[in-house]
Amino acid sequence: MNLNKVFIVGRVTADPQLRNTASGQSVTSFSVATNSVWQGKNGKQESTEFHNVVAWGRQAEIATQFLVKGAMVLVEGRLQTRSWQDKQGQNRKTTEIICERLQLGPKPAGSSASAPKDRAQEEAPAAAAGKVEEDIPIIDLEEGIKAEDLPF
Repeated sequence: MNLNKVFIVGRVTADPQLRNTASGQSVTSFSVATNSVWQGKNGKQESTEFHNVVAWGRQAEIATQFLVKGAMVLVEGRLQTRSWQDKQGQNRKTTEIICERLQLGPKPAGSSASAPKDRAQEEAPAAAAGKVEEDIPIIDLEEGIKAEDLPF
């Protein structure tokens, strides 16, 4: 049995840009940053990985409409490596995550990521008039879990 399945949860590094193929199919690509934190000899250490994600069809449209730089996202998909020749004739390879499922996280602080981008300007006057939406709390998992915080 073979399995090619990837799950990542991280933050979008730049706003996705929607493109269309010659046949009219929607496609977007974006990068997601994930980090790892551990205790090393020199104290707390951290590393960041950047993952290229490609979404097709309706998911590409949703990603472009709702994801903004800094937004938390869960991507489920499969790894795919493709190769090509650049303009100088060099062989190049890249490994991408082909998105099969996309789950939007809480909106980043100070943005309107939960509303479609074209509606963001419409909601700004309402916020200025005193109609402020309740912010979704952001849970910081980087602090780690302490044994005394566990209920058992």
